[in-house]
Amino acid sequence: MTIQILADDVAAKIAAGEVVERPANVAKELVENSLDANATEIRVEIREGGQRLLRVIDNGDGIASPELALAFERHATSKLRRADDLNHIATFGFRGEALYSIAAVSHLTITTRARSSAQANAEPFGAQARLEGGHLVHQGKAGAPVGTVINVENLFYNMPARKKFLRTPATESGRIAAVIQRYALAYPERRFSFVNDGRLVFQSNGSGDLFDVLVKLYGLENAKQMAPVGRLAVAQAAGAAVVGEAELDDEVDFMSPDALAPTRLVARDSDHFSESIAASPVLVSGFASLPSLTRANRSNIDLFVNRRYVEDRSLTYAVIQAYHTLLPVGRFPLAAIFVEMDPELVDVNVHPQKTQVRFHEERRIFSAVQKEVRRVIISSAPIPDMALPPSAPTESHAGERPGNWALGGWSARRDAILNAGQQRAFDFRSPPAAVPPTEYAPEYVPEMPPREQQAIAPAAAEAETYSETASTTAEESTRQVVEEKPSKLPPLRVVGQVGAMYIITEGPEGLFLIDQHAAHERILYEQFMARRAADSSASQIGRQHLLEPLTLHTGSEIAGMVAQHLGELNQVGFEIEPFGGDTFLVRAIPAVLSGQDPQQALQDIVTALGQRRNLVGETLEARLVKMVCKRAAIKAGQLLSDIEMQELVRQLEECHSPRTCPHGRPTMIQLSANELEKAFGRV
Repeated sequence: MTIQILADDVAAKIAAGEVVERPANVAKELVENSLDANATEIRVEIREGGQRLLRVIDNGDGIASPELALAFERHATSKLRRADDLNHIATFGFRGEALYSIAAVSHLTITTRARSSAQANAEPFGAQARLEGGHLVHQGKAGAPVGTVINVENLFYNMPARKKFLRTPATESGRIAAVIQRYALAYPERRFSFVNDGRLVFQSNGSGDLFDVLVKLYGLENAKQMAPVGRLAVAQAAGAAVVGEAELDDEVDFMSPDALAPTRLVARDSDHFSESIAASPVLVSGFASLPSLTRANRSNIDLFVNRRYVEDRSLTYAVIQAYHTLLPVGRFPLAAIFVEMDPELVDVNVHPQKTQVRFHEERRIFSAVQKEVRRVIISSAPIPDMALPPSAPTESHAGERPGNWALGGWSARRDAILNAGQQRAFDFRSPPAAVPPTEYAPEYVPEMPPREQQAIAPAAAEAETYSETASTTAEESTRQVVEEKPSKLPPLRVVGQVGAMYIITEGPEGLFLIDQHAAHERILYEQFMARRAADSSASQIGRQHLLEPLTLHTGSEIAGMVAQHLGELNQVGFEIEPFGGDTFLVRAIPAVLSGQDPQQALQDIVTALGQRRNLVGETLEARLVKMVCKRAAIKAGQLLSDIEMQELVRQLEECHSPRTCPHGRPTMIQLSANELEKAFGRV
């Protein structure tokens, strides 16, 4: 084949594919343009997940009428003049590709009116232009206030292959909501609004107080469990957040002492951090959750470098490592961490979407973040409560997760050891609340893929279709569990328990080690599915009604998924109803969760629901049942009496698939008599 220059339209689509992957990328680029234009109010409106319409309205400086057409040319920018400017980039945009790429794959209309930089007044009239597929089809005068309005319609209309790979409107809306909320965190002094299908989903007040944005995102109760990093003080009156003068000590150092220069936090202006860069090369501030507030994945750790949101594994690990020994395995904190440094020490021109950066001194920045977060968490963490939990389920504050000491600690462990063999038999259909998991052997939590952000407004048509399919397949699944030919275990004699995790049993073919958590998961799962097969009505599912409704603040990212699948959640024993915005009222939980913290259990299930792993042949309802059973099963580290172990083994013997848990992990391993004889040199 001969070498030739690509046609302009082909080159434009290739360039757009690098910058614009989905509607969230369009929202990101346009919001960044508004921020660079000094806008103080930014409003984003979408329809059908941003595919039909994505509108960004701001009150920024606008674009001068003679330059409007030029703004949509490739590599046209007002932010760079020389190659040397790339070494100290202080704006979001600098390549001049965003507007060009967006216009190439959509129908774009822009209406703008510039504010004169020389005088305080503005142009007497605005300008309007319309582009289709990157081609200018109309330009003229228009009446408009100072600022810019950009309408992006029919995104990817000329790229059907790219459009085919977009997710549902609910998923795409959630991604856009996440983008806007991150910029609301980075710029608390500016007002952001997000409207999805005509409904206001999110709005920050622009007070300049970062805590106010956290309240909007996570709810008041959760925000109260987040400690200011870098001695970030929240003003008691209507004032902005400030950073106090502080010197980092060296009391916690997980890395080489030589890698960390002194990190100092100084007072910053509400609009720009750059004034303090000369005083200190690395400034760390923000909020991080106390150990009592955790999530099942890392997606709630937001990192900002010079107010630019970045995805950096090293800094994420620095935040997680700051909680070393403070969180159970598989639990992760919530955090919004800001790193301010000289722009010359960070390269933002390494990724087409500018979400990744490269640091000149990565180890020093890693240590600065880690030590500052660690110092704050250690100094702010409350003293654990030694009280034993009540026998009946109680309502906990939103987002609270009791620590291991609060669940009984050494006092309960000592009593359990002394009374081993004398305890009453547990009802394994409803796990006990009084015997806690231990700190050294937390519950197994599998690795999950990155969460797909969800939005408030669900896709109603898809939800109905999905629910009908799920209901039909769920009946087939429960019927299969009951009709499947049992794979019986041999008769087993309980010998004892090792490591508070495994039950030792003896059978005719040798020694069996049973994972008590996985085994109980299998028992609960088959009992649940058997009840569903006997009577598919939700009334047959055991429920624990709460004395007072529990308020669940999911956040707009996954609220759409919860609202979309309220029916499936009801089928597995929850009783949930919308309570406005991204908040839901929980009136009942599955009976098998009666010994659990209902807030934390439901939060974990909702988070996993947002991940929406579409396993082959598995319905959403079946996945929810597995999640519930996992939360309800006895945990590794839980001491069991002889009677309890015998009952657990007996119920496992009655299962149809006793050798694996519902997630596919083995419930037991076997050491045959021949293997034991070989190990002891008898054969």
